[in-house]
Amino acid sequence: MRAFNSLSEREILALAIANEEEDGRIYADFAEGLRDDYPDTAHIFTDMAKEEDSHRRQLIDTYVERFGTHIPLIRRQDVRGFAPRRAIWQFRPLGLDAVRAHARQMESDAARFYQQAAGRATDTAVRRLLGDLAAAESEHEQTAGSIVEKRLPGDVREREDDDARRRFVLQIVQPGLVGLMDGSVSTLAPVFAAAFATHSTWSTFLVGLAASIGAGISMGFAEALADDGKLSGRGTPYLRGLVCGLMTMAGGIGHTLPYLVPAFWTATGLSFAVVVVELAIIAWIQWRYMETPPLSAMAKVMLGGALVLAAGILIGSG
Repeated sequence: MRAFNSLSEREILALAIANEEEDGRIYADFAEGLRDDYPDTAHIFTDMAKEEDSHRRQLIDTYVERFGTHIPLIRRQDVRGFAPRRAIWQFRPLGLDAVRAHARQMESDAARFYQQAAGRATDTAVRRLLGDLAAAESEHEQTAGSIVEKRLPGDVREREDDDARRRFVLQIVQPGLVGLMDGSVSTLAPVFAAAFATHSTWSTFLVGLAASIGAGISMGFAEALADDGKLSGRGTPYLRGLVCGLMTMAGGIGHTLPYLVPAFWTATGLSFAVVVVELAIIAWIQWRYMETPPLSAMAKVMLGGALVLAAGILIGSG
């Protein structure tokens, strides 16, 4: 891996060309990925990709005039200190805020690169071009703002943000909440039945662990196979299944872990406290994302959890 200060002027220009090409392709990928769900934001990234392509052509013209037609392959991952760009698949499901924030970071990184590159250039034409590109990237946020103003007026942006929140609820929050509720509530009965039947913290832990993992696998497959997401807009079934399964396991393991404490009543008291926290989190999620009145959400969740908990204790004590 090369140090930036060791690059020649020719290599700096080659690196700048590669950077502009990569950034333009990332913006084009964002545009393509957002086009179906957020067409107005997709237009913004299309415009930004065109601007990056314009920068690339300017750099190539200067390079050919100064060094000839052969452009050596040198990329940002070949130079020490450069952070690699994230590909589009790392943002799936595509979130508007994450994509916009990444675009702002890309512009900031490009401006810093051109400022350093201009400081190392000796040829007047090259230095002037790099300085102009540094200024252009520094002003890119204002340019992007004007594009947003044209392509994404307030009501359109608000609508797209609302759509993004709705998709987040459908694709992440709902399956996660279903899993958390199932894991937190359904495993109460076997865990506390085992606890009061055996008074063995290790046996109770093993029962709770098995119940949590089994419930997680079952709920994950059930969610993944229930709906392909094409008509409902709930997104890829694999993501929903993964979220649901992991949250189911988390909900069950939460009140199982205290039974790693050897003292039975201490472990049971800690487990009770964890159950209360789990149920409170479920009620908060229902209020925050499902618009359920807080008292109603708390009452329903606590009542259901208390009934299952009581059933487990009675069965284990019988």
